[in-house]
Amino acid sequence: MATSFFSGPEKKSLPTSRQQTVSKPLQEQRTDSQQLEASNPDDATRYRLRTVVLDAGHGGKDIGCSGKAVHEADVALAIILDLGRRIKEGYPGVRVIYTRRTNVFVELDERAAIANRNHADLFISVHCNAGPHASHGTEVWCMGPHKTEANLGVAKRENAVILQEKDYQRRYDGFNPNSPQGNILFSLFQSAYITNSLRLAQRIDRQFRTSVGRSSRGVKQAGFIVLWKSTMPSVLVESGFLTNPTEENYLDDKAGQQAIAGGIYHAFREYKHDLEGGPAE
Repeated sequence: MATSFFSGPEKKSLPTSRQQTVSKPLQEQRTDSQQLEASNPDDATRYRLRTVVLDAGHGGKDIGCSGKAVHEADVALAIILDLGRRIKEGYPGVRVIYTRRTNVFVELDERAAIANRNHADLFISVHCNAGPHASHGTEVWCMGPHKTEANLGVAKRENAVILQEKDYQRRYDGFNPNSPQGNILFSLFQSAYITNSLRLAQRIDRQFRTSVGRSSRGVKQAGFIVLWKSTMPSVLVESGFLTNPTEENYLDDKAGQQAIAGGIYHAFREYKHDLEGGPAE
């Protein structure tokens, strides 16, 4: 299985059909993506971000962490749906795929498999955090070795959902999410896409700190199954602590959910333009 994690360049080769020059006339009212595609005569050979998979963490029988009245699965879904709407409106040429759009349970490996089957260029997973009541702030995670016990704890909590899956030891090659040794070894897997994963993560973190105005706990790395299994740049966003009453109220509010989605969307725009060589935002 390791070959899928280390083989292949960060930028995928485009199918022949994507390399053909667009011949339709431009509309007067053009979207961001249409303007970008028309701005360079080398459009036919330039890399394009075509497909993004959006993953709302948990769902169904797995509610995730909880505050006094709010469940992680519900908040994550609301943020993801709003993010998908923004991407569809801003970039009609980008295909948006959801791992779930309702309150259903989806196995971790199936979430990554959805992205892999659709040859996604990007995978974004949204979650909520849990901890002591005073804990607060956003986190953006990439696959990689954890540097602190706290980082390991977050990965263990998110990975523990596999215990609700049938035959999880076979599906995950004997991985035990309750084993500290297993999590340490697992976290050493380095994705071939780590550079672009960190690039997107840093942009999301900056948006949270600036335009959204959230307290940030930074960009971090640890071994998450859903990121390990995906073969494209991938990030996992912890949008705040439901165990903190103030942050629970913020994340339970539609305006707060939209603010988080907006921050991720603006980071997505920056990342897309950066990779495609588009004009600076």
